[in-house]
Amino acid sequence: MQLDAYKNCQINWDLTPEEAVTLYLEWGNNNWHGKHPPVRSKHDVAHYFVVDTWGEKPTVRLVRRNSEEAVDLAALPLPENLAGEFRHETGSRKGIYHPTEPIKDWLKGQMHH
Repeated sequence: MQLDAYKNCQINWDLTPEEAVTLYLEWGNNNWHGKHPPVRSKHDVAHYFVVDTWGEKPTVRLVRRNSEEAVDLAALPLPENLAGEFRHETGSRKGIYHPTEPIKDWLKGQMHH
């Protein structure tokens, strides 16, 4: 799926998967007001990317999250050079991670094709 369909989304490039869970699943019960605006209702939404390494190859997912759900809007396999670097950085551990700066740069390019 191409990311250019989402080029007008406000992507929160700094939101990590852990921060998203804290903000949207534990809203009202956190002290993140200085770094992120507080979540006030299910109408507060964030768009952010994660790198999913649970499969055979690392996949980047664009996530839309509010206090009720998280929906994957798009999923793309990482190019082999970025996948190799990412595996090296994470020790090939399975999980959901925040994208590295080179991956963010690649994603920004994909969004404007």
